[in-house]
Amino acid sequence: MKDLIIAANWKMNKTIPECISFISDLDIRLSQWELNPKLKKLGILIFPPAISLHPMNGRSKFISLGCQNIYFEESGAYTGEISVKMIREYTEYALIGHSERREIFKETDKEINKKIKTSLDAGLAPLLCIGETLDEREADKTFDRLAEQLRSDLSGFPPIEIEKIIFAYEPVWAIGTGRTATPEQAQEVHAFITEEINKISGRENKRMILYGGSVKPENSKELLTKKDINGALIGGASLNVESFFAIIEKSLELV
Repeated sequence: MKDLIIAANWKMNKTIPECISFISDLDIRLSQWELNPKLKKLGILIFPPAISLHPMNGRSKFISLGCQNIYFEESGAYTGEISVKMIREYTEYALIGHSERREIFKETDKEINKKIKTSLDAGLAPLLCIGETLDEREADKTFDRLAEQLRSDLSGFPPIEIEKIIFAYEPVWAIGTGRTATPEQAQEVHAFITEEINKISGRENKRMILYGGSVKPENSKELLTKKDINGALIGGASLNVESFFAIIEKSLELV
């Protein structure tokens, strides 16, 4: 297991040529660290638009790819959806339950649970996102909401399967807003998530829990120094190769 994971979620951004240019540029920058043993302790992931997974595949030995969304059926009359069978040759990870999928596309916890199972069955590592809205935080319902999501999303999975899941805490109120949970707020929530997953699985293990919510070079290091924050899921700042690489550099100082 990596010590830290730095993941880029590009959402609906970048054409295929832009994706190829970015990963090629980033690969050149990372090559300067090739002989540094610290680089092997850092997981670097990119979740590009699905149409770029094939063109980006194999272009960097330092970077792993993930799909932003999958459907839980293998094939069928599901216009616009993507099955794991279509993409698993080009990807190692599946982003599941992102707040935009929950909020905009009205994905339910039941559907998210099915997607996690589909991902695990296909040998992909799910990166499960959970988080509360601003209304829920202001009503002191953060922990209730997170516990509800975790218990529903992980329902039916044995401990050995739960251990294969990477988690991301993304406060919905901090995504794309420029607002960020303070390192202390994030640590408090990450500690709760760790405890809750341990309760659900019945095992006390190290959990990989990333923080996502307006992470940028200026605040990444302070967030990543916290005990239960094991990486970052980065949106806007990951679209620029300089800022994404700057976060990676700061992360290398911590492993």
